[in-house]
Amino acid sequence: MMLDRRLNAFRPDLAEAALQGKVEAVRFTDGEPAMIGEPVVDLRPRPDPGSGIDTQLLLGETVRVLDRADGWAWIKADADGYVGYLPETALCPVVASTHVVLTPRTFVYSGPDLRFPVKAALSMGSTVASVGEAETRGTRYLLLADGGALVANHCGPAAEPVGSDYVSVVARFVETPYLWGGKSGFGIDCSGLVQLALRMTGRSAPRDSDMQASCLGEPIDREQLRRGDLVFWKGHVAVMEDGQMMIHANGHTMTVARERLDDAIERIGWLYDAPTGYRRPIAEM
Repeated sequence: MMLDRRLNAFRPDLAEAALQGKVEAVRFTDGEPAMIGEPVVDLRPRPDPGSGIDTQLLLGETVRVLDRADGWAWIKADADGYVGYLPETALCPVVASTHVVLTPRTFVYSGPDLRFPVKAALSMGSTVASVGEAETRGTRYLLLADGGALVANHCGPAAEPVGSDYVSVVARFVETPYLWGGKSGFGIDCSGLVQLALRMTGRSAPRDSDMQASCLGEPIDREQLRRGDLVFWKGHVAVMEDGQMMIHANGHTMTVARERLDDAIERIGWLYDAPTGYRRPIAEM
C-alpha cells in the first residue's frame, strides 16, 4: 500500500523511525523536539518557498525535527502528524505553554498598554508562556518573557477547552478570508476550520477533508443532519449550524460564510457533483 506522504516522513536518504521495516532509507531517526516560535508558519511539501502550502502551524505548536539543511527543517507535527518543510528560523526550544488565544485574532503589544506598539498578531489556537500579569487603566495583560503583553481576556488556560459546542467556535470565523492550506484567523480553509474549532473544544481531528471524510466520527444519512454534523464533497467539507444552514470556508465567496445546504448542493453540483457523505464528529452535542 502506498504510504501517504502527508502523514509519513520518508525519503531515500532519511525516514522517521516508525517506518523502519516499511520503507527503504539510508538512515532512520526519531527526530528532536522543537516548538513553533512565530505567529503562523507555512508547512510546504518541498523545501521551496515557491511551492504551495499544505497547512500551517501556530505559535506554540510542537513538532519533531527530522532534518535541517539549507535553512529548512523537515518536521512532523505532534498534533496531527502532518509532515513537511518550514523555515528553520521558525523553530525554537520547547517551553511549557500556560495560555491559549481564544479570540480569532489578537495583538502582542511591546508592553502592558494598548497604546504601545504592536509586536505581532496571533491567531486563535496560538499558545504562549506567561511569566506574570499587569494591569493598566483597568485592562489586564499577560506578560511574556520577551517583554510582550497580550490582553488577558483574549486568552484562557492552555489545558482547558473553551466548551463543548465547536460550532460556536466555527461561527466566530465568519467573514475570515479563505486561504488554501490556511489554519488561522488570518486565513483558513474548509478542513482547517473544522480541525481548529474541534481542537479548541478539546477534540482532535485529521487535517485534510479526505482524512476527515474517512475517519472523523461516524457516518450518518442526510436525513439525520443536525448541528455539528459535517457534509463532504470531493475536496470540501462544511459544518451544519442546524438542520438547514451550514458554515464553510469556501472558494466561492473566498470567505468563511453561511449558506443553505440545499443551495450549496445545487451550486456545487455542476462542478463537483453531489455530496460524497455525511458524518457526525461528536456523538453528543
